[in-house]
Amino acid sequence: MRRKPGTLLPLEVDILQAGLELRRTGGARFHGFQLAKAIADHAGPRPLTAHGTLYKALDRLAQASLITSRWEDAQAAAEEGRPRRHLFAVTPLGERALARARAQFLR
Repeated sequence: MRRKPGTLLPLEVDILQAGLELRRTGGARFHGFQLAKAIADHAGPRPLTAHGTLYKALDRLAQASLITSRWEDAQAAAEEGRPRRHLFAVTPLGERALARARAQFLR
């Protein structure tokens, strides 16, 4: 079954909501593990989303221009002794899509 254009899957709604919450609490950009933890914290006892599923959803959202994506500076990661992180941010288009999804849910 195909979904209607412009509709969001529940995981995509969770990603956009968590991304906006992370932005409100001080980070304009977020990385995958940070996002997965925020979703799990919000979902309560529901299990943590599989990272493969999460990254596929992030890719769909980026392809739809609902989020932006870029790699962090390699030097910053090296200075902290860790791999580079793929960073994401919710776009204004993503904010509007989330608002539409919430409005549809309330109907």
